[in-house]
Amino acid sequence: MPDIRTTSVVFASPHSGNEYPWRFVRRSVLDERTLRSSEDAFVDVLFATAPYHGAPLLTAVAPRAWIDVNRSLDELDPALIEGVKKTAHNPRIASGLGVVPRVVANGRAIYKGKLTRKEAEQRIADHWKPWHDALQTLISDSLALFGEAVLIDCHSMPHEAIESLSSRGPKPEIVLGDRFGAAASSEVVDRIESAFTAAGLNVARNAPFAGAFVTQHYGRPARNQHVVQIEIDRSLYMNEQAIRPNNNFDAFAKLIDRVVRDVTDIGRADIPMAAE
Repeated sequence: MPDIRTTSVVFASPHSGNEYPWRFVRRSVLDERTLRSSEDAFVDVLFATAPYHGAPLLTAVAPRAWIDVNRSLDELDPALIEGVKKTAHNPRIASGLGVVPRVVANGRAIYKGKLTRKEAEQRIADHWKPWHDALQTLISDSLALFGEAVLIDCHSMPHEAIESLSSRGPKPEIVLGDRFGAAASSEVVDRIESAFTAAGLNVARNAPFAGAFVTQHYGRPARNQHVVQIEIDRSLYMNEQAIRPNNNFDAFAKLIDRVVRDVTDIGRADIPMAAE
């Protein structure tokens, strides 16, 4: 949290959690480095200066391979969790990426066998619900203080996801997802895009990532509640195979700090003295 909130903007990094329970690593058929392939590693570090610009930053502790807070509570995978009935086709569940994931990147199975329904529900109670309680509180506080809330949902994307695009011209380094206008006003998205382009980065919208549960659930522009998902090309700041910062990390972090400063200006306003 900042000392004083001076902007309606809230930053969240839901997939950068890296505290892997030993019982999870031991139970998985994958090694820990492979388990980390689904992690948006270091995104929380890139956006760590948000509080210095007057905005809160909510970061995950639990890893995405353990519980995915960017999925709906009811996106339970019957192929992984005992006692879950098959429902209408859901592409996220079908691909093994439900609220309790069955696979990591490139479809590699995490477990041999199934989990109990009780275990899945315990993870939801321990991690999913507290995350969303905290996120809702931050959004509600922004609405109360400023009359609007702008949530920046911070992610990273594998470089190969960009390389596979067939579009002509330069490949995007940043992808902004607003669910094709359903999650945020065009003015807000325009200003976020301008912050990245001013930093010299190539920006695309909604392709190949338009936003997932958080964007869909919290984006209510008609109520002055805007959500924009940000996907950053991992190769800009990290070695994806080794999962460690590359030589450009420090320079890129400074660049993102400037972007964060410009984005927080979107929601900048004077706070009434009573709010302090």
